Amino acid sequence: MRFALQLVVGFVLGGFVAVSAAVGGEGSAWEKANPVKPLPAPPLGIDSTFDELDDPPTPERVRLGRWLFFDTRLSADNTVSCATCHRPENAFSEPTPVSTGIRGQKGGRKAPTFINQAWTLYPHFFWDGRAGSLEEQALGPIANPIEMGNTLEQMISTLKAIPSYAGYFKEAFGTPEINNERVAKAIADYERTRMSGNTPWDRWQKKRDQQAVSEEVKKGHELFHNKAACNQCHLGQAFTDTLFHNLGVGWDPKANKLADMGRYVVSKKDEDKGAFKTPTLRDLANRGPYMHDGSIKTLREVVELYNKGGEANPHLSPKMKQLNLTDDEVDALLAFMDALNGEGYQDKTPAAFPQ
Repeated sequence: MRFALQLVVGFVLGGFVAVSAAVGGEGSAWEKANPVKPLPAPPLGIDSTFDELDDPPTPERVRLGRWLFFDTRLSADNTVSCATCHRPENAFSEPTPVSTGIRGQKGGRKAPTFINQAWTLYPHFFWDGRAGSLEEQALGPIANPIEMGNTLEQMISTLKAIPSYAGYFKEAFGTPEINNERVAKAIADYERTRMSGNTPWDRWQKKRDQQAVSEEVKKGHELFHNKAACNQCHLGQAFTDTLFHNLGVGWDPKANKLADMGRYVVSKKDEDKGAFKTPTLRDLANRGPYMHDGSIKTLREVVELYNKGGEANPHLSPKMKQLNLTDDEVDALLAFMDALNGEGYQDKTPAAFPQ
C-alpha cells in the first residue's frame, strides 16, 4: 500500500467519536486509473529537456496535477474542470469560439493550447500575457466567476475534505499540506508534460526523411520562411515568439473600435491595443475555430487574412503586409501546417479520482 490507513474524524456527538477510514494505495480504483509514471521524453522536434528548467517536474507532481486538471470538484458547482475547456482531443484547446463555464456562462475568448509550453521565449501566458508562469495561469480559471467560479479558499477547502488527496500532496511535496501554490505547481507540471512532436515535418527536418512529407509541404516550408515570412513571429521549435501582435481581428470599422483590447489591458501601451499572443502552429488541425475569439472557422480563412495584410486599423502590427500569394501557394502553406500535427500530448480523463 502506498499510503497508510488515513483516519478522518467525522464528528463528536454525545461523547461518541464517529470515525471514517479512507484507504488509498495501489489497490484503489483511482491509483489504478492514474499510476505514477516516468516523465515522458520530449518527442522528435522538441530539443529542450526538463533538466533545463529551474524546478523540473516530478512524476509524483505530474500524477497529482493530472487528477487536479481533470477534477470537476475544483469548480463551484462540480461541473467544470480545467479539461472542460482545455480538451485533450483538441490539443488542449477547444472546438468552440469561446469557453463555456459554470451555469453555461460564455467567456469572451477561446481557450488557448498549452502544448510545448514548458519552454518559452518569454513567460507570457493567456492570450494577453497577464500570467507570468504556468503556475499563475493554472489558478486563474479556477477563481474566474465565469469559468470555474470558485474562490481559491473554497477550492482548498474542497480538496481538504477529500481524505485521500492529502496523501498524494505528501507524496508530491513531502508533507500533506494542501495550498494554492501546491495546486498550481502540480497542475503546471502536468501541463509541462503535454508535448507535441514527431510530426511529418519533424521527421523530414530532423531525420532527413525525404519521404515524410510531400513536395507541396516542402514548397509550403519554403514559402513560410521566405515570401510569406510567417517565421517572423512563428519561430523556433514551438513556432511562436510568445509576443503580441495586432492582426485586426475584432476590429469594427463602423464603430471605429476593437471588440477586445487584448494586451493593452495588461501593459497600458498604445501599441498593444488589440494585440494578442502568437499561438503555436503545432497541431492546428484539432484547434479550430481560430484566433483569440474563435471568429475564423478555417485555416484557409486564416491564411487569407494574412494574405491581404490583416484588417486595417490604427494599431495594426507593422509586420502585417499584403503577401500576394497565389491559390497554389495558399494550398502549399496549408499543407505545410498540416504537416505540423504530431503526437505526445494526447491524454484522456482518469477513470477514477481520489475519494
